[in-house]
Amino acid sequence: MNRRAVLRAVGVAAGVAAVPALGAVAPAAAASGVRTARVPRTRAKSVTGAAARAVRADFPIEYVGVTWNGPKRGAGIRLIQQDGSRGAWTVLQPVCGAGADRDAGDSAESVSVLVPAGGAAGYELQLPAGATGVRSTAMDTVNGPSKEVAAASTVGQFAGVEYITRAGWGADESLRFKADGTENSPQTYYPAQTLTVHHTAGANGDPDPAATIRAYYYLHAIVNDWGDIGYHFLIDESGRIYEGRYSGTDGIPAHDASGKMVTAFHTSGYNSGNLGIALLGTFTDQSPTAAARRSLTQLLAGLSAYHNLNPQAAVTFVNPVNGVTKDVQMISGHRDWLATECPGTTLYTDLPALRADVAANLPQSAAARSVPVRRSPA
Repeated sequence: MNRRAVLRAVGVAAGVAAVPALGAVAPAAAASGVRTARVPRTRAKSVTGAAARAVRADFPIEYVGVTWNGPKRGAGIRLIQQDGSRGAWTVLQPVCGAGADRDAGDSAESVSVLVPAGGAAGYELQLPAGATGVRSTAMDTVNGPSKEVAAASTVGQFAGVEYITRAGWGADESLRFKADGTENSPQTYYPAQTLTVHHTAGANGDPDPAATIRAYYYLHAIVNDWGDIGYHFLIDESGRIYEGRYSGTDGIPAHDASGKMVTAFHTSGYNSGNLGIALLGTFTDQSPTAAARRSLTQLLAGLSAYHNLNPQAAVTFVNPVNGVTKDVQMISGHRDWLATECPGTTLYTDLPALRADVAANLPQSAAARSVPVRRSPA
């Protein structure tokens, strides 16, 4: 049975909620068979250093991204509303995936945070003693002027699940390129060996997940200088699955036409051959919604079948770039790779049950062929 026949046999449709298109199809485009979508431009203002003065922008601030090197604890932010009033200081929670700078090495001391700001006029920061390289960025991914982009589709099907394409959530593909027109992080492809679960450590109850994903995209691609969003897929609380890292024009998310996986930026030093899925939200004390958990299970089952992986195997990951190895479970959490709280205590403790559920959702033909790869020594 070939790869595409396996995909047809998976049949684990996610049943995710439909997402509205970003904009109507222009009549001329519809007549020519080309679909277009309206994409809001991301407006941003970056400031270096943790100055005591307030930072303001000439647009409503929907998100604030903050990066620094040094201690993770002890940072805070206070928002300034449009009427000039100041809110309470809130603790900054590091974003899962921070420091995942390709596979050049482990930069785990780099901290990255994304804070929803709800249209604030400005903000003030407090950073822990010893923090260096501080940079904060005010972002508006909602209200800016929009542009029309060509889009083959805003919704796709892959590995038995429905997903929202990059065009569907409004990815501005120009963010992948440097000022001179060269691509910041050209795609490289390797066979998938493992599947890693993350949470974004962001707000729960998100009213606009697509806007949040656009903010993470800008934070990762521009502020962190990775050239793209760090994850291969993201899942919101309604169970909608979103395409992450750009992988080409063949219509297959996260992979090239031959089935090799594009390298993303979610586990520093262990990215190539390691597929990352992030659930939007924080799962330190609460569990993912049933819809998000179901979509995660079905996506992992589809990917396991696609790559002929045993979701309950113990494996030795071998980085194809530098030969670095790591003994992990086939389906792991971010904290299995690096010193981080991700994917949150509640989600992490659920991983054994998740692996069993993924195995139970494999189609019979795929389950019979799914075998451990590079099994760790006993």
